[in-house]
Amino acid sequence: MANISTYPLGTPGAGDLIPGTQKFTDANGETKNLTKNFTVSQVAAFANSTAAYTTYVARLDCTAGNPPTVTTLYQNTTGLTITWTRTGSGEYLGTFSSAVAEIEFWATGQRKAPGMIDVLWLTTTTMRLNSWTTSSGAALDDLTSAYIEVRIYS
Repeated sequence: MANISTYPLGTPGAGDLIPGTQKFTDANGETKNLTKNFTVSQVAAFANSTAAYTTYVARLDCTAGNPPTVTTLYQNTTGLTITWTRTGSGEYLGTFSSAVAEIEFWATGQRKAPGMIDVLWLTTTTMRLNSWTTSSGAALDDLTSAYIEVRIYS
């Protein structure tokens, strides 16, 4: 039998295979262990489907007077589309494509210095992102490398 601990390390791709055991109950009610291959994508999708929350993780950027643009969408398992608009100096609104209850919402964010951001639930369809300077607390009307994570708990 092969010694799996001697295999070289690799970087998995979505279509790569992982051997595993799948439980199967036959016609007589007896549970059998079936050796099968699972793709990395299947294992990742299963892990996401059994999580206590779904998540939206993105990098936002914008210049003064403009709405944020999603520069990079790292992950979105929420099934929601979030549309970003500018509502005032250093104030941005994220509108959800479906309702999100306050009790299920959690978010955090960070941006490149010299500013800070916070993310707040407003209504079942909106969240607000505020951007301000760390030195004075004044509104900062741009987003440079602003990273946010939104979790929706089930």
